[in-house]
Amino acid sequence: MPPEAVGNRRRVMVSDQGGKANFLAELKRRGIDVPRDDHRLDALISVVKEREAEGYAYEGADASFELLARKMLHGLPEFFNVTSFRCMVERRFDANGQLKTVSEAIVKVMVEGEEKMSVAEGHGPVNALDIALRKDLGKFQSEIADMELADFKVRILNGGTEAITRVLIESHDGTGARWWTVGVSENIIDASFQALMDSIVYKLMKNRDMAGLVAAE
Repeated sequence: MPPEAVGNRRRVMVSDQGGKANFLAELKRRGIDVPRDDHRLDALISVVKEREAEGYAYEGADASFELLARKMLHGLPEFFNVTSFRCMVERRFDANGQLKTVSEAIVKVMVEGEEKMSVAEGHGPVNALDIALRKDLGKFQSEIADMELADFKVRILNGGTEAITRVLIESHDGTGARWWTVGVSENIIDASFQALMDSIVYKLMKNRDMAGLVAAE
């Protein structure tokens, strides 16, 4: 019985174990057309395998895979550009004498040649970065108003204080759509920021009907 007959869909492996046929099937499902003998397809497969060797997991982060594929095969619009970000964690006593840990993030972005700086506090550094990044994106701000971070998963890929960290983020919006993005770095904040960036760009693409099927089906 085909999975579609019971409300599911057939998942195609896009990873270091996946062959060209799997990549073509997944790209087609997402509305991305590319000839089998196109050198850009070979380059995409090579990059995916390299990144998965570094710790990325595109099989569980379809939105990040789609962004990478579109960028390498057809190009992506640059909605905004992050010029810098900073995150600080401070432990201090509040007005009631209670010890609290507060995270603050500062994000600078360029939107249509105009630099914007946003500052936000959050329940942890990732929450603070998420709020700051989505605080002022100029003309795109209204497009992400219904977007929320739904889940956040961290996996340490090797031991020690210099461990490589993989972050998976699930996001959703007012339409009910959900998608997963991934970031990998020696720094958990940097890995988280990569995943947050992909999530917002995917949302903006989705709003323009440029993205494929929901990435977390």
